[in-house]
Amino acid sequence: MDTQPLYAIKAELFKSLAHPVRIQVLEVLAAEPGLAAPVSRLLGVTGAEPSALSQHLAVLKRVGVVESSRSGNAVHYRLAEPLVAELLVVARAFLLRRLAGLDADDGRLATARHLPALPGASARAVLEAALTELAPIEPAPAEPVQR
Repeated sequence: MDTQPLYAIKAELFKSLAHPVRIQVLEVLAAEPGLAAPVSRLLGVTGAEPSALSQHLAVLKRVGVVESSRSGNAVHYRLAEPLVAELLVVARAFLLRRLAGLDADDGRLATARHLPALPGASARAVLEAALTELAPIEPAPAEPVQR
């Protein structure tokens, strides 16, 4: 049985996610009610130029991660599959654990911990477990000052 095509399809999926603006778009969509948002919201959150955002959305749409619909002049994008939200949650949990394991943290862990919450069914438990493991350690009590 040749499984190479499945690996190629997965590679295309991960390649389509390989830009910070695209990840930000997906996280915004995952956090929105109905997993959908108008392009105007995506522009406001990402700060991307309209033409650049359009290209990013086209990449995500081409691999089937997002879908679009038009209502009058407004175009709305939504996650094509709720599992994409779970993929984002699992990726965030993985990265939190990875960042926590680095000896020289450059602030990325603190930044990652303050990202907006992501929905997700089973993956939410994975993220909560990772956050529990990374709970801040209480500082040791200060030694009394001797005078």
